[in-house]
This record gives sequence, C-alpha cells and structure tokens, in this order.
Amino acid sequence: MLETNMTVSELALRAKKELASNFGVESTLVAVAPGRVNLIGEHIDYCDGFVLPLAIERYVGIAARPNDSQTARVTSNGEAAIEIDLSRAQEIADPKWSNYLRGVIRGFQDLEYKLPGFDASIVSSVPLGAGLSSSAALECAFATLLEDLVDTVLPKAAKAFLAQKAEHDFAGVPCGIMDQFASTFGMEDQLILIDCRTSEPEMVPFSDPSISIIVANTKVSHDLSDGGYRTRRKETEEGLALAGKESWRDVTMEDVYAAREKMGDRIFRRSRHVVTEIARTAQVVEAFKSGDFSNIGSLMEGSHLSLRDDFEVSCDELDLMVALAKEIGFEDGVLGARMTGGGFGGSTITLCRSINAEAIARQMHDLYLAQTGIEPLLFITRPAAGAHLA
Repeated sequence: MLETNMTVSELALRAKKELASNFGVESTLVAVAPGRVNLIGEHIDYCDGFVLPLAIERYVGIAARPNDSQTARVTSNGEAAIEIDLSRAQEIADPKWSNYLRGVIRGFQDLEYKLPGFDASIVSSVPLGAGLSSSAALECAFATLLEDLVDTVLPKAAKAFLAQKAEHDFAGVPCGIMDQFASTFGMEDQLILIDCRTSEPEMVPFSDPSISIIVANTKVSHDLSDGGYRTRRKETEEGLALAGKESWRDVTMEDVYAAREKMGDRIFRRSRHVVTEIARTAQVVEAFKSGDFSNIGSLMEGSHLSLRDDFEVSCDELDLMVALAKEIGFEDGVLGARMTGGGFGGSTITLCRSINAEAIARQMHDLYLAQTGIEPLLFITRPAAGAHLA
C-alpha cells in the first residue's frame, strides 16, 4: 500500500476528536512530534559516531486538557484509558506502553516540576515496529505537552536527553541519542548531522525539491528490548576495549586489523562496521553539501551490506526490498537504498528523484507483495519539522 501522509493539522484534529470522544472535553493544547529515518550512520550513535537522520512527515499527536486533579488519564489509539497518579514518583507499571509516558513524567519530576492532572488522547501516523522511532516520537510529543502544562520550554537537547532516559529506564532499551534528537531538532528541508561524541547537531541542507525519500515498511515487526539491540551494543563495547582506544572516533581500520586475533571473527566484524560506517556517513554529508550524488548509491549499498554481513541486523525481507530498489535502478530514478533503524525487521529507505518517486514506490510494493505474500506499507517523505505545539 502506498500511503499519503496525514498533515499535522489533520492529525491534530483527529487527536482532538479522540479526546472529546473519550473524555467528553475539548482540548486546550495539542503537541506533536515526528518519527525519523536515518539516511546513514546506523548502530553508531552509541559508538561516538556521526549519524544523519531526518524527521519524517509522520507524527504522534497528543490532545490534552487539564482536569483539576493530580491524575493523568490517557488513552492511546483507542485503547482503554490508563490513570497515572502524578503525586507519586513514577515507576515501571502495566500496561507496557504507558512506561514511555511514565518515564517522561519521571524526568519532569526529577527536575522538580509539579505536574497538574490532565486528560489526554494519543494518535499516531508513525507505523509501529517499523524502525521509524515511534517510541521517540511518543516521548518527545509527551514531553512537549508537559512543557506547556508546567509553562516552561526546555532546551531542545535537554528535552531529547530526558526522553532518551525515559526509554533507557522505563522501556529497557539502551538506545543512543539519535532518535530523540531527530524528533526534537527536526526541520523542514534539513538533515540533522549529529556528532554523538559531543551531542552537537548540525543542519545539512536537503533543499533540492527534485530529491525525495521512499520509506518502505516490510511489515516484519521487531522488539528491540528482546536482546538483539543490547547484544550488539555490548559487542561494540568489547571491540573498542580490544582496540585499545577511548573512543571509536579514534579507531582506524589498521587498529581493528591489528586486534583481529584478539577480537575473534564476530567482534572483528562488529568493529569493522562501526569504523567504516562512520567514514561512509562523513562522505554522504559531503555529497549533500556539494550536491554531487554520483557516489551516494554505492555508499548506501555499502552501509546495507555492512549491516547485513558484519553487524547482522538485517533480514530477508529488508534485503529483498533493498534489492528491488536497486533493480529499478538509476535510470528510472533510484539513487540509493538501504535498511534503516535498529534492524531485525522494519523499514528501508530509498533516495530517489521526486518525479519518479510514486512509480518507484508502486513497483517496489507490487514486486515485494508478489515475492513474499506480505503487503508492505510505503510512503514518500521529505525532512519535516520537529516536536512542537500544533
């Protein structure tokens, strides 16, 4: 299925209707935050690397109204309302999805903000389990909502780190900073180059209207708290220690080869991915700054092959979707393709000529469906605005 993107105004209206239906009240505020795709720089945000995400035109929206109590009543996508006692320091509880909210609330409590009670309804156009950071979008939208309720505006980086800590402590996912930074710092027509060693974002122009991105959700779901993500992170830590350096940014391929025998094959391959992916990311940034995309296809392909073979986070469906884009080829508008996100399922991105984007997406959809029996979800996007009040 090729889907069009719901506008922020349309999503906000939907959230308001949900709030009225669930609680019989009109909203006084709506907060939204986008999902993200990572153009390149995968699994290196927790390795002091460079990553190059963009906020996408898919959002989590939350409509809310204060309720003159010390209780938050929240519904999400039609599920039964949960109640959160705001007078108590938050701890992990059921249902599982509520812990993203509880973690953000705890972050505000730790900053000594006294939160008023409120009713809220959450809606989303970010596909779940697609590697598009629906959880970060939820955390950042909710943090933006709480900012308004306590009449403050946190620095963007502080809000992103608060949301990241919520995911670490309450969802059990030891993510890097990329997802929350992308959802918070996103800007229209801008990629976000994040130096994960210094936590400094730099905007990289994506201003050429003739270039677009196709996001293809393979519909193979994953759960990063199941251990795959955590295992890869531990393996990179082991590789860094064996390379004898303080930061991956100081590690060269010569260092990796010198430590190959100590590392063993698995840790060597994990280490090779980190070093080469950092280098590829820098090259893609230069391509966008110069407007020369002649080499971007090989860089995106190199990233995907490294994630497949060295980091082992791809899967058959992701590999197929990337192969289909490659088969369509440069002459028909494809500039490059790779898996995006944590892996173990999820989505691919295809950088393409805007004039060909819809035809490419429909062809990818039909071929993938014919070969797998799974109907994928595809949409076309350009860089979008980050978390804000709608």
